[in-house]
Amino acid sequence: MTEEQHGRMPTGTVSVTSGAATHVGSVRETNEDSLLVAPPLYMVADGMGGHEAGEVASAIAVEEFGRLEGATELRIEDLGVALRRAEARIDAIGTAGPLSAGTTVALVGTMVLDDVGYWVVMNLGDSRVYRMSRDAFEQVSVDHSVVQELVDAGEITPAEARVHPYRNMITRALGAGPQSDPDYWLIPGEVGDRMLVCSDGLTGEVEDAAIERVLRRGGTPQEACEELVGLALAEGAHDNVTVVVVEATDIAGAIDLDATDPRRPVLSDPAHEDTLPRHAGGIA
Repeated sequence: MTEEQHGRMPTGTVSVTSGAATHVGSVRETNEDSLLVAPPLYMVADGMGGHEAGEVASAIAVEEFGRLEGATELRIEDLGVALRRAEARIDAIGTAGPLSAGTTVALVGTMVLDDVGYWVVMNLGDSRVYRMSRDAFEQVSVDHSVVQELVDAGEITPAEARVHPYRNMITRALGAGPQSDPDYWLIPGEVGDRMLVCSDGLTGEVEDAAIERVLRRGGTPQEACEELVGLALAEGAHDNVTVVVVEATDIAGAIDLDATDPRRPVLSDPAHEDTLPRHAGGIA
């Protein structure tokens, strides 16, 4: 298991501590996951493709987003540019030979708007972002997968989705097929928030309730990462497992913003339910 310990990182008016861990798992021969801890961005990419192509694709995605390390004024447009740069490079792998490469992208970053600190979340594929706050635990991202569409259509239950034969089929990815657009969210930050970014190697083995217990148990973000990977390994770890945990230690200007406050931005159209935060009842 590769482990990294990260100290207090000031990011604009948002200060965080973070940890990260990744493991090849108990079945796979190579680890095609890549992770990024580069304030103000924290990211997991789960690569797909034979002959190490997935490993290369996820590494490219991390490299391109890593260019934003140290950004003091992170913008949504910056994330879009990094995504398209990664996409062009990954697409070139397929055109240069017989390989087919792709990767999921799930990330959380810190952003300051009108002197208020926010979490910005981006997702493409079935890697996930969760948020644990004082009184809630939720899956923020929405899986871009066949089984998620079946759950949303009411054709299968979340429990059935966990064992469905198409559970590993995703509908959007970076570099796999036609250009895919990610989903974005902006969430006002609160001191004590813990954001989890993970590959499906964790969520495919460990249920949400167990994940929440680990995040609420206390200890450092690094300790939480190690415990979560350990739970996946205990369940068999049939896939690569990668987790990043980010905890807000200080958010200057943090205030309670209700839904009518004009300072509360919305990036996703509420008419499109697939871009709304996923609470309990989604695929666990």
